[in-house]
Amino acid sequence: MRVVIQRVKTAEVKVEGKTISSIGKGLLILLGIENADTDDDIEWLVKKIIQLRIFNDEKGVMNLSAEDVSADIMIVSQFTLHASVKKGNRPSYIRASKPDFAIPMYEKFIAKTEESLGKKPATGIFGAMMEVQLTNDGPVTIMMDSKQKDF
Repeated sequence: MRVVIQRVKTAEVKVEGKTISSIGKGLLILLGIENADTDDDIEWLVKKIIQLRIFNDEKGVMNLSAEDVSADIMIVSQFTLHASVKKGNRPSYIRASKPDFAIPMYEKFIAKTEESLGKKPATGIFGAMMEVQLTNDGPVTIMMDSKQKDF
């Protein structure tokens, strides 16, 4: 399971020109799922994301977590995070899960985030063509892969 986490001032998702969700200060999480992912990957990533100390304290030091600042969270599925560009110029998405596996994992990730943070995260629509707009705060952008915990 791979994520790109962006600390944002605002973020919104549009589908067919209509805003379907938006957040204020918080984290935009782009989530890529592969067939090797398990509930343990969800547990590890959600815990790590919620506890990441990437929000500024009163001294301007990144020392507070999403939990500490009651941050909003937006989760958007993004199969392209598992793109392989080893051969040629056209990315291969062979590692990205098909919807029959990915949708339940995406829903579990959302549910675990809600349980851990104590509020429902905003989301995109799985498989939809989405426009994601954001104002990156910092910018702060962090990548994590549950298969490379030392990354």
